[in-house]
Amino acid sequence: MVRERMSSVDTAWLRMDSSRNLMMIVGVFVFAHRISRDDLARLLEERLLKFARFRQRIDSDPTGHYWADDEGFSLERHLVPVKLPRGGARELQRLTARLARQPLDPAHPLWQFHLVEDYNGTSAMVTRMHHCIADGIALVRVMLSLTDAAGPEAQARADEDAGLESNPWDPWLETFTRGTVAAIDATGTLVAKSLDTVAHPDRLGDYAQAGGRMLRDTLAILLMTDDTHTRLKGTPRGRKAFAWNEPLSLEEVKAVCKGMGASVNDVLLSCVAGALRRYLLGRGDEVAEDCEMRAMVPVNLRPASEPIHELGNRFGLVPLCLPVGIASPIARVSEVRRRMRELKAGYQPIIAYLMLGAAGLLPHLLQTQILEYLGNKASAVMTNVPGPTETISMAGVPLARMMFWVPQSGDIGIGVSILSYAGGVQFGVMSDTALCPDPQAIIDGFAPEFERLVLAMAMLPNGFLLEREPEPGELEHALLMDLACS
Repeated sequence: MVRERMSSVDTAWLRMDSSRNLMMIVGVFVFAHRISRDDLARLLEERLLKFARFRQRIDSDPTGHYWADDEGFSLERHLVPVKLPRGGARELQRLTARLARQPLDPAHPLWQFHLVEDYNGTSAMVTRMHHCIADGIALVRVMLSLTDAAGPEAQARADEDAGLESNPWDPWLETFTRGTVAAIDATGTLVAKSLDTVAHPDRLGDYAQAGGRMLRDTLAILLMTDDTHTRLKGTPRGRKAFAWNEPLSLEEVKAVCKGMGASVNDVLLSCVAGALRRYLLGRGDEVAEDCEMRAMVPVNLRPASEPIHELGNRFGLVPLCLPVGIASPIARVSEVRRRMRELKAGYQPIIAYLMLGAAGLLPHLLQTQILEYLGNKASAVMTNVPGPTETISMAGVPLARMMFWVPQSGDIGIGVSILSYAGGVQFGVMSDTALCPDPQAIIDGFAPEFERLVLAMAMLPNGFLLEREPEPGELEHALLMDLACS
């Protein structure tokens, strides 16, 4: 039997499962009409199973972990029909929560699709895929390859930025990341930079400057202080709850961004911070002005030219501190924008990727300690994924909604998902019930926080925020003057 050695980064994700947090990427798809299991099965046979990982199980021995063909593979084991007692959104959320805490069978490929053929007169599907198969970006591309319009042109459109910011690290990832990824996968050592320097001696000056910043960013990760302790930070127990909202209009979000001179990411992340603030205040908690919640944000390190069949994990992590303590929605956007600019100037995604690669080569106990350290420094994991700009279909049935959540590691108990699709921005929250029993209360704060931002902007003079950062107190003064004149 032919076996393929698992990369060190994928090994790290395989070994990261715990009773508190299973390392599964969970997706929810809601169809516009009913779809039959037979039609979906044919689609998976045709499109999904051409990816070898979805037909392979994991072999392990003292030398490591390997991908090996599952001799007893059966699609029936992986495409499972499910019935809901009533068929509403709450029941679908409960089903998703129940599945999110059920481990996948290690004797077979680590994925399952659960089809609800009758959901509010339509159909819905909950997908579970282990993180060791691939990261969220790769799996979104895999799911898009199942759509009716899948092909080179459709894939190019799907990969386009749907109003969200493109990867800010792209200009140097092409030269640096490929070598780093290859070196980690082959040997687990940090030789890529040396190899690239030998090949391109003219870049020595650039590397010297980058080296200083990389050292500072490495120390910043290793010496991270804890974020503010809130009721959303603690020890999870493994029981999950899910919630999602009605999508915001992406065009409305873009209009706000244009008026503020901010990116869509800045505005959406500010709304996340505002919704978390609203949740804490609604439970009677004090929220000081300097309160901040750190979110680990995955950043895609996959070259745009990489073929879709190349799965595995190619991402780093950025620790973004959300300014939950800032009450003003406009000041909050400005602060998020400032923090994102600072992060974009550094190399923390690559450093986090290297740490994951190194962790996958270490004994399990040491790996756990490294990953627990990173997990305990944050309160949430947050993903922001651009999806297709137009409605897509599977097996002839349009998709009305799609959502994804990546797993939390260590003691992180909150996962926030932001996905743009067909002109809307979808927010979703996955929480551990020991820390947040009702994530719908967080979700319900997104739209009001966006509306507060729109209202505050309407009170400012035209162009007040464009291409400038307000001086301390200037924003509040402008708002008070506008109120006095109205």
